[in-house]
Order: sequence, then structure tokens, then C-alpha cells
Amino acid sequence: MSQQVSFIAAFASVFGAAEAIRQTQARARRQEHRSRKNNLVVHCTKSSRYSPLLEGKHVILSGDKLYIDTGTEYDIPFGHRFAGYFLPFPETQHEGFVSTIMEDPPVMNWIYIDRQTYEAKFGTRDHAEPNFKVPFDCTRQDRRLTLGGWEGFCAVQEGHFWALYFDVENNRLLSKVPEDTPMLEIELQRIEMRVAKPLLMPETEANGDGEKIGDKLEIPLKSVSLESPEVD
Repeated sequence: MSQQVSFIAAFASVFGAAEAIRQTQARARRQEHRSRKNNLVVHCTKSSRYSPLLEGKHVILSGDKLYIDTGTEYDIPFGHRFAGYFLPFPETQHEGFVSTIMEDPPVMNWIYIDRQTYEAKFGTRDHAEPNFKVPFDCTRQDRRLTLGGWEGFCAVQEGHFWALYFDVENNRLLSKVPEDTPMLEIELQRIEMRVAKPLLMPETEANGDGEKIGDKLEIPLKSVSLESPEVD
């Protein structure tokens, strides 16, 4: 009897440890996407005369603000396309949101909501600190962006452009934008960045793992080095 009890206890212990490992691995897989660079794409929650202009468009960074790329030139945004991920904001218990602000060098800035104007902006930690900069998150299934636990993003027409705002007080930006200004409630969905073909490197720069094609070497995908950009 005592042997049976010992066996059951040992089995339960092993099973419990295995289940804990499985749950930890599953949680890690679910969270892994948070540290990968993603683009932001607009989805209009309601149909309107402006929906075709904004639906499916990318969020871009220009000046110090976030806009929606409504340009008609193929693959030529008027700013830098958002490419970012979640990152713990220093000296807080929450995650912030960062994006590259240029291709080379790959400098990162914090995304935040201006406390006075409710405009979505980007900048260094000093710029983000006094404003609404955490907690950024995303919905579990569709991975739509949230701030403070809810979705309050809006597109506001400013001249020929559409700027990104967050309706902090949930009153359609009353007193923040002029009356009768076109404004749409939108959702921002995180989507994976387009995967480009690996570059061919000259033979003198190759590390010996590629196959020679003419005077160049084809480098396997696994050997492409990854950058580790800094966040201001």
C-alpha cells in the first residue's frame, strides 16, 4: 500500500512539473509576438465617405506625430512606416510601445499620447515621460492595439493629411479639435512586417556558409545577422 502511495505521489509530482513546463512554454509562444517588429494598419469601425481612403492604410511617423499614409504613390509613404513592438517603460510596471524612426541607423523612439492635445506622437523618453505612455497592449485574438485597456484611437483630418489621436475622455475629442472636423473611430491592428529577400553578399564578405553563384555567395537565411537598435 505504501508503495502505491509513493508511486502515485511521484507520478503526480512528475505530471505537475511537466504540466507547469508545458504552460510556461505555451505562455512564451503567446507572448513572443510582442517583441517582434510589426506594422500598424487601420481598420474603420463604421462605413463613411472617408472609409475607402483610410481602410487598410499603414500608420507612419512624420515630424513628431503619427499619421495615416493616404498617399497614392505606390510604396512611397510620406513618412517613416511604423515598425515597432512592446517594451517595458523604464521605472514603471507597464509596457510601452516603441518604433523605428528611420531605417539607418535603426533608432527607436517611444510612442505616446500628448496629455494636452491627445495627439499620438513619438519621441525620446524625456518627451514621453510627462504624457500618456503606458500601458500599451493588444487584444488577445486580433492583436489590435489598446492603451489603458481599451481602444480609443481616432483619425482626424488635418488639411490634406489624417493624424492619429486617442480619445482619452471618450467624448469624440470635444474641445481638442475644431467643431465639424472630419473624425473617424478606428482600430489599429498589428501585422507582421513584409519579409524581404536576403541580400547577396560578395565572396569576400561571406562567412563560408553560402553557395557560390557567379562572383557572389548566396547566404542562407539563418546566417542573416539581426540588429539590436537602441531606444532613446
